[in-house]
Amino acid sequence: MTDTVFNPAVQPIPIPVRELLPWIIFGGLILLLALYFVGAEQGATSLIPGMYVHEFVHDSRHLLGFPCH
Repeated sequence: MTDTVFNPAVQPIPIPVRELLPWIIFGGLILLLALYFVGAEQGATSLIPGMYVHEFVHDSRHLLGFPCH
């Protein structure tokens, strides 16, 4: 039996928060937009006329517990 120490050749590089912040904000805005379309895109708050968006996200509403009808 030999006494060897495992040294990985590749070390992870830390990513500064300053570089991640724009992506975090972008992802948050996309998630808020998705939440709007799933949860509130109908009736008086509708941005897109008709029932197309409502029918497209209908099952998502029920899965997430949003009242629909």
